[in-house]
Amino acid sequence: MALTKYDIVLDTFRRLLRRGAIANISKIVDKMHPADVAKVIRHLALGAEKRTILDLVREAKTKADVISEIDATSRNEIFSEMPSSDIVAILKDLPSDDVADIVGDMHEDKAKEILNMMKEEDSEEVEGLLRYPEETAGGIMTPDFFSLTEDTTAQEAIAKLQQASDAEMVFYIYVTDKEGKLVGVISLRQILIVPPNTPLKKIMTVDVLSVNAEMDQEEVARMVARYNLLAIPVVDKENRLVGIITVDDIVDVIREEATEDIHKMAGTTEEETMFGTSTINTAKFRIRGNLTYLLGGIIASFFLWIFRFAIQEVIALASFLPVITTMGGNIGLQSSTIVVRGLATGRIELSDVWKVFSKELRVGSFMGIICGGIVGIIARFWHGNVMLGIVVGVSMFVGITVAAIMGTLIPIILKSLNRDPAVSSGPFVTTANDITGLVIYLSLANYLLNYLR
Repeated sequence: MALTKYDIVLDTFRRLLRRGAIANISKIVDKMHPADVAKVIRHLALGAEKRTILDLVREAKTKADVISEIDATSRNEIFSEMPSSDIVAILKDLPSDDVADIVGDMHEDKAKEILNMMKEEDSEEVEGLLRYPEETAGGIMTPDFFSLTEDTTAQEAIAKLQQASDAEMVFYIYVTDKEGKLVGVISLRQILIVPPNTPLKKIMTVDVLSVNAEMDQEEVARMVARYNLLAIPVVDKENRLVGIITVDDIVDVIREEATEDIHKMAGTTEEETMFGTSTINTAKFRIRGNLTYLLGGIIASFFLWIFRFAIQEVIALASFLPVITTMGGNIGLQSSTIVVRGLATGRIELSDVWKVFSKELRVGSFMGIICGGIVGIIARFWHGNVMLGIVVGVSMFVGITVAAIMGTLIPIILKSLNRDPAVSSGPFVTTANDITGLVIYLSLANYLLNYLR
């Protein structure tokens, strides 16, 4: 397999580190984007090597950008041997929302020490963000936003905008009343095309899309995507403007949520992908999902024992056990994956339950007819038993149809109970459908046993 450009760069870093060619590494680092440096650091095995690469980043702002791009595991490895004063010096060049994320990943004692050493106004902002739950609008917002009161004129707004160097990505001007409550929003273009003395309250859009600080970040991401926003304001319970969420943070949320769903559907966690995670910890993560499979296998074995006499009487029944269980699990997983992704992206709402259910039922039945017919015909001519073909075909049809129903309903039920639908896909649905298909097949065979002999 051909090496990618990044593989070659990473291999070069490793060889130069082994040779101690620090000067050569420094030249390469100077030409790299912070995100690329962070990627190299993430894939290095030793904490000492990671610290060496970070130390070679000369500009303080660039070093801060690298730290913000590094995964939490690598970052904590680097910080474990770094004086707290150096950490504070790096964090001062980052937005407060990024600092809150970084500090939130630290050990509690280390986090307190860092906050105590920061400037009072900076630490207060970070502590304020840390009070919000991690995966909420308040947890990902930045308090460094640009807003003006409704009586401000267009000319004054432009002058203040030119001085707003600390504000986070000014895409819109948010307008507040004297109490700090959000009352309107104005695009930058609007203030440039009106007379200078025009008050903002006369040109602002009063129907402002905003989110509550307690709203789940996934729902925030859906709103930003639905309305094609570059930023969205965050308000408290009294509608006071407390922060904004910009599109770059939304991209991170979408990536994180999609990754989390994929891992949950496989019965794993994202922590497994971290190279610093030990073998024992990785096994602990995976055992949770695999225990579901194990329990399902034991239950299936129990049913096989219950119907052992039918299998002993007609040994040909054993030929189709794998295909019966496999197809049910696969069809159920397909249905659940479609529903889980639809619920996550907002393409499927709870009000669409019967529409989605009806479609998946039809699809499952159609798949059951096709697969059941194929396997039934094969069973008829393979073993020369017409009734065996009927039993296998009908069992396949019923099993696949039931699997499609379960794969559709379980995520929807979990969503209605405010649970993450993603946990329904993967181990749980697959195992449940395997057992269901097996029971349907053997029950029907046992009932028609006299016709199968």
